[in-house]
This record gives sequence, C-alpha cells and structure tokens, in this order.
Amino acid sequence: MTNRLRVTAAVTPSQGAPFELQQLELDDPRPGEILVRTVATGICHTDLIVRDQWYPVPLPAVLGHEGAGVVEAVGEGVTSVTPGDHVIMTYNACGTCRLCLQGRPAYCDHAFSANFAGSRPDGSLTLRRGDAGIHGAFFGQSSFATHALTGERNVVKVDPTVPLTLLGPLGCGIQTGAGGVLNSLRPQAGSSIAVFGTGTVGMSAVMAAVVADCTTIIAVDLNEQRLELAEELGATHSINPAEGDAVQRIQELTGGIGVDFTIETTASPKVLRQAVDSLNHGGTCGHIGAAAIGTEVSLDMHGLLFGRSLRGIIQGDSVPSVFIPRLVDLFKQGRFPVDRLIKTYAFEDINTAAQDAEKGRTIKAVLTFA
Repeated sequence: MTNRLRVTAAVTPSQGAPFELQQLELDDPRPGEILVRTVATGICHTDLIVRDQWYPVPLPAVLGHEGAGVVEAVGEGVTSVTPGDHVIMTYNACGTCRLCLQGRPAYCDHAFSANFAGSRPDGSLTLRRGDAGIHGAFFGQSSFATHALTGERNVVKVDPTVPLTLLGPLGCGIQTGAGGVLNSLRPQAGSSIAVFGTGTVGMSAVMAAVVADCTTIIAVDLNEQRLELAEELGATHSINPAEGDAVQRIQELTGGIGVDFTIETTASPKVLRQAVDSLNHGGTCGHIGAAAIGTEVSLDMHGLLFGRSLRGIIQGDSVPSVFIPRLVDLFKQGRFPVDRLIKTYAFEDINTAAQDAEKGRTIKAVLTFA
C-alpha cells in the first residue's frame, strides 16, 4: 500500500474560485520520482488561466509550476539528484517522442497530457483528501503545496548559494521570455527588438536582449511604472500605446523601416497584429502570450510576403537542464537581475498575490513557505 505524506496545498476547487488551503495526502515517490520540499513558487499567468478554465484541466486540482525547493527523497532509479540538493522544477515532457529526441522538449508530442492532465502518465493521482482524489502532477509538480512530487526530466539542480526564493520563476516565465530572445530569435549584436508587454515574460525578454547586445530595445506597455523599470533594466526606449500609435512610434524610432524582431507576450490579437506590423522586411515576431483556445488573429497577408515571419514560442525553446544554469550564472554575474521582478508573499496569502499579479501591482509574485 502506498504511503502518503501530509501536506498543505492550495486547491483550485472549481472554475474561477479562490484558492483554498487544504490538508492533503501526497504519495511517496515511485520509481523515477522525486520528493521536493517546496521553499518558494512563482504564480504564473498559466496558473491563473487554468484556474479560470481557459485550458480544460480537471478540477479540483493543485496548480503551481514554478517551484523551487530541496530534495527530500528520491525513488528507485533516480540518479541526477540526491536528498539535500537545491532544485528548480520546470515543465514536463515525455522524453521519447520525435521532438523530445530532437532536443525540442517544449514542443513534446505529449505536452498537453504531460502538463495539464492532472495525473501521472498512467492516470494515477498523486494527491488525495481522505477517500477523494485531487488532481495534481500539474506540469509534473503541482508546487502550490508544501511538498511536490516531480521527475528527473523536469528538475534542474542549482547552485545552493543562490536564494531559492529568486529561482522558481526561472522554471517557466523567466526562461520563456529570456529563451524567446536567446534561443528562439537569436538576435545578432546590434539588432533591434520591440517587446510588447512588460510582465515577467516581457521583462525577461528585455533583459535577454541586453545580454544579446541588441542596441535598440523598445518596451511597449500601458503601465508607466513597468515602462520605467524596463528602461532601468536596459530598454533604450519605451512606448505607452495610450499616448499614440505604437506601430507608428516604432517606425519613427527606426528610421521608418521597423525592428528586426518583436516579442508578443500579452495574448491579445490586437497586440499580436501590432507586433507583426512593427517588423521590418525580413523581421521575425515571436508569439508567446497564451490565449484562450480558439482565439484568432487577423494579419495583412501582403505584409508577410516581404520576408516577415511569425512563429509561436513555448518555454523559450529551452532545454531546462542546459538553459536554466546559464540564467543562474548570468544572475550571479549581475547581468540578469531577476530579483528586480520579484515580490514575495507568504503562502497563505496566495489569493492576494494572485490578485496583485492580475491587476499589475506586481510583476512576479512568489509564494514562500515557512
């Protein structure tokens, strides 16, 4: 009979409902699984849209997928980490499909079931409340809990000298924005880029553009405080669309030709159209914003003929075990100041943190566990 650990978890009980702290039972690790004591976890836009059922994750469920913590136990066959290791938990992938084998696990053929099914691949649940099953294994972790069960493919061992309260968001939002620039678009030094939306993903893209030595970095947002921070982090220009046409302003800043690259993080069809229209001939737009399933966008087909490209980006095209340590090294060198994005909240204040994130009062809300 499977043993179970008592944990405190934030449960999403029904569509759109506030998170509820509940006492649950978590399985002991099976072969290939890792038990992590959660020290901190970020709140991501994806957690909130799943709470609101933009994606059909079964409820009730424990969400959370930007966890960071300390390994407490490992199942049979685990070799990459041992108890006491500091780790970041990131997205899950099957590891055996054609895209995983090509080094593109973010586009795993089984990505939806691996991350959004609410259960292990065999359909078993990791969490229970008495006799009632609670859906877990969200992104292979469900880190809105004092402990999480995860696997080797979505755990990255990190330097124990770096505070775990800063590292959880590297598992999703930060690696998505930074990877969107450094892995997906790969701008040459001296390139121009416009970033639409300066939340966690957009700010990370701005910082990555600085690392990539882009010389024109334009931040676009309606929030003046975020634009100010974007400029402090390296944006050379900022645009508030409430004060005029953003596309026209980008044209003015680039001598009438547009930028080499754009990043769209807002999931707004109107903004995606602006991001494409802001490109110069041969430019590329990276679409990152997660919209509700079925959302459509209208584009000028004539404009696309001039070598412009639009491509979707998930998780910054990152292989987490390779890319996340690079981001940690950049942070340690002072070249990627993720600490400027983070505001911490006690775990029991999860609903306040979620509201602050939704209202734009904080860029990256991070929950901490006593």
